[in-house]
Amino acid sequence: MDNILEQHDSTFLLPRNAPPGFHVLAKPTGSICNLDCKYCFFLSKELLYPDSRFRMADELLEQYIKQLIQGQRVQEIVVAWQGGEPTLMGLDFFERSIAYEKKYLPQGKTILNTIQTNGTLLDDAWCEFFKRNNFLVGLSLDGPREMHDAYRVDKGGAPTFDKVMHAAHLLQKHAVEFNILCTVHAANEQHPLEVYRFFRDELKTQYIQFIPIVERATPELLPIANEGWGDSHHARPLYLLEGNLVTERSVNSQAWGKFLSAVFDEWVRRDVGTVFVQMFDAALASWVGVPPALCIFSETCGNALALEHNGDLYSCDHFVEPKFKLGNIKQDLMIELVASDQQRAFGNAKRDMLPKYCRECEVKFACHGECPRNRFIRTPPSANAPDGEEGLNYLCAGYRNFFNHIDHPMKLMAQLLRQGRYADEVMGILAQEENEKYANVGRNDMCPCGSGKKFKYCHGRGDA
Repeated sequence: MDNILEQHDSTFLLPRNAPPGFHVLAKPTGSICNLDCKYCFFLSKELLYPDSRFRMADELLEQYIKQLIQGQRVQEIVVAWQGGEPTLMGLDFFERSIAYEKKYLPQGKTILNTIQTNGTLLDDAWCEFFKRNNFLVGLSLDGPREMHDAYRVDKGGAPTFDKVMHAAHLLQKHAVEFNILCTVHAANEQHPLEVYRFFRDELKTQYIQFIPIVERATPELLPIANEGWGDSHHARPLYLLEGNLVTERSVNSQAWGKFLSAVFDEWVRRDVGTVFVQMFDAALASWVGVPPALCIFSETCGNALALEHNGDLYSCDHFVEPKFKLGNIKQDLMIELVASDQQRAFGNAKRDMLPKYCRECEVKFACHGECPRNRFIRTPPSANAPDGEEGLNYLCAGYRNFFNHIDHPMKLMAQLLRQGRYADEVMGILAQEENEKYANVGRNDMCPCGSGKKFKYCHGRGDA
């Protein structure tokens, strides 16, 4: 190990290129899940391990926790579990994980445990465990019943909404901190306010993540993909980031931007400081001028990796493919793989492969081309590139519209924060601005907002 920089503790040395901190999504059951969500790209990853039992061994669990802790120079270390469905491992597995954390955590540092789950296996015992160990739980829920059940089904094709709602109520009963992970797709993209208000008013959750479904398929697989991989007569092929076509389930780019904008307009006028939407927090960081918490909006990436059940470490959760495998932590130290030339090149490519069209964009500071997994279409033609450039993000149009749409309130909030004030003051400022703007508008006049609707059907409505 010729790139040693420093002795991190009495027994462990850090590589020279090691980042101060990194994040690992560990998948103790690999891609195995008790559900068969129609858009899930990860279910097919079991084809990478044809003879596996898909259960992380106890010896590997200990090595993972030890190496994760030893490789960090940050104060708070995150232990993150995902799947597949990680609760299939059973409670005893996670009790052992907590024991290893206590064994290897040095004095003065802390651990945050997180788990992403579909919720269908949760009961009181699980929730008591989460509360006792201060877990942050991510619960997958795609909105009201019809929207959730459109794609999130079990192995028999049955709906799962009631089971997930039961899980949410159990988490609330035990005062477990949890957030909602809502994927946005063809079944809910046209209903942003219905989705948002369902989470806020009916579920009464304070923390929401919106994740766009962009499901790629090559031309020969697209008809099967649209019909559904989970159908009994269709075996899932290995999902790879190939092709420039998307399935019918995928969110439309323009619809994605409108979805975010509609939710933002409701949030920024009513819910700042009481509801926290991860996408909006990340955007505000960009307007303030600090690094965003979401890697998709960072200039470079490479510090968010994925660990498979057998110890294989991959560059990213979305790049669990053979060419992005870095090694196995049973043979190589995790931190050496994180600091490897291969992984650093992977992370820098996010910046270095950005098309000129993006580099000159007015919202580049907030977007940075989003995640490389979605960069598979061409830019509009230009003088220097008559056929366009490769590598434009499929969601570009939506993000560009969204970031331009939120510019004014984001500048207001950023200014408030720089003055040492609270971001939620923006609600009063916007209300005053709108009162002045619409003060003299007649009910049958065209709305000044530019919607093309009459005022009484737009900002003149009682709920506008």
